[in-house]
Amino acid sequence: MSTDPRFRRHEALPQLGAAGQARIAAARVLVVGLGGLGCPAALYLAQSGVARLVLNDFDTVDATNLPRQVLFTPADVGRGKAVVAAERLAALGARAALEPVDARLDAAGLAPLVAAADVVLDCTDNFPSRWLVNAACVAAGRPLVSGAAIRFEGQVAVFRLDRAGGPCYRCLYDEDDENLLDCTGQGILAPVAGTVGTVMATEALKLLAGLEAGLAGRLWIHDALAGASRTVTLRPRAGCPACATRPATLPRSTP
Repeated sequence: MSTDPRFRRHEALPQLGAAGQARIAAARVLVVGLGGLGCPAALYLAQSGVARLVLNDFDTVDATNLPRQVLFTPADVGRGKAVVAAERLAALGARAALEPVDARLDAAGLAPLVAAADVVLDCTDNFPSRWLVNAACVAAGRPLVSGAAIRFEGQVAVFRLDRAGGPCYRCLYDEDDENLLDCTGQGILAPVAGTVGTVMATEALKLLAGLEAGLAGRLWIHDALAGASRTVTLRPRAGCPACATRPATLPRSTP
């Protein structure tokens, strides 16, 4: 058992145990986007004992963010989300080394952060950013946990880009698809974002602990208005421009 009592309930799980928690405690995670998904995801990852948590967001806290972006308070309005999130997690006693990256990253800036991570969480709210994160994960061979939430609806999928074959995010959505709505300016029920972010953290921790991600190659679709969820199996898409760039040899697998 760990000498840290905070993680004993994790270690009591037979599927996880001390060995699984030790893997989590050695892991580095990148969270891109500290909004309604990234805040709860980062909170659970930090409190679950990951070694290093890299938090990236270029935006500042707005009053309209507060109902769903649970790491922020009214006093934080106007401050950088990445910096505030790191401060708040540190104040909560997070074990993780917290690294805020307060910048809008292009492909060149994102690449080394993705390459250094064991798992990447895409918590962004627009398709260009999601395609950018996906491309970086494809190039580096890193598993990607992707989420989205809008109105009463949420989605989560895990892309095992650290393995040969299987779909990537661009197999699911590309520029030719219709109804590619961004979250900005759209309505959303605050707890829906929390539900999605928590599911993302769960899938990431399973990957880090060496457990099979139940949503690998699958899309979980949640309808909060109906109180129902379903999953859809995803397949590689012929002609996917991101898959065409996959390296012949994967750099390394998850811990």
